[in-house]
Amino acid sequence: MGYVVKFWGVRGSIACPSPDHVVYGGNTSCVEFRLGDNVLIFDAGTGIRMLGRDLFKRGTSSATLMFTHTHWDHINGFPFFAPAFNPAFGLQVMAGHLNGQAGAIEAVLAKQMENPTFPVPLETMRSRLSFHDFRAGDELHPVDGVVVKTAPLRHPNQATGYRVEYQGKSVCYVTDTEHVPGQPDENVLGLIQGADLVIYDSTYTDDEFPAKIHWGHSTWQEGVRLCRAAGVGRLAIFHHDPEHDDVFMAKLEAEAKQAWDGTLVARDGMEVTVA
Repeated sequence: MGYVVKFWGVRGSIACPSPDHVVYGGNTSCVEFRLGDNVLIFDAGTGIRMLGRDLFKRGTSSATLMFTHTHWDHINGFPFFAPAFNPAFGLQVMAGHLNGQAGAIEAVLAKQMENPTFPVPLETMRSRLSFHDFRAGDELHPVDGVVVKTAPLRHPNQATGYRVEYQGKSVCYVTDTEHVPGQPDENVLGLIQGADLVIYDSTYTDDEFPAKIHWGHSTWQEGVRLCRAAGVGRLAIFHHDPEHDDVFMAKLEAEAKQAWDGTLVARDGMEVTVA
């Protein structure tokens, strides 16, 4: 029981399995929220493959998969999510960045698995699959006792931020969003207000950001500023740039912790209990 967050993929843009990305991890975005007996999964980057294996070991029979958006680094692990092929497994798939069009998220995932780019079509997934498109800003109730609030984010082709409330605790998943320097994003501030933990797009540093404007990402320093303004308990630095190897990340982690002791740097396999 309880509220546990586990990071299965923390990298942005492209997976980077190399000797220089061992400590912090090289898998792309995938985060699991364990809410009592229920499982919510956020994004299906390459990290979702290992999560699928772990769900089998734990005997989990169902999960809800919620997408921020459908750029490749957030969906290319989906065809390798083994539970989706198991007839005994129930998988609810949800997305809010496609303007609420019925069938939109299913169509995107199916397209990814069509010839000539992939040999195994979506139809081979024999789990109890269901798809639900909503609009960013909607309040969702994917399972009993869990409230999910959403907000639109600033990202090319749009993206959705999430706030998951369970047993009086709240965790926010806010990735692939670009800030405007000196202008805190009101959508993000409203979503994360008073949260216990915020997982935030920290692809760049403030020094790197001017050269990356319009790329759709933010910085760990902006994450700190937002979390302080919103009275957040902890910040998880997330969606690390592939160019940020273990040496770079270790320096970043030390600097971030010195800037605000409420920060942690997400790593593949890291587990956080929200209490």
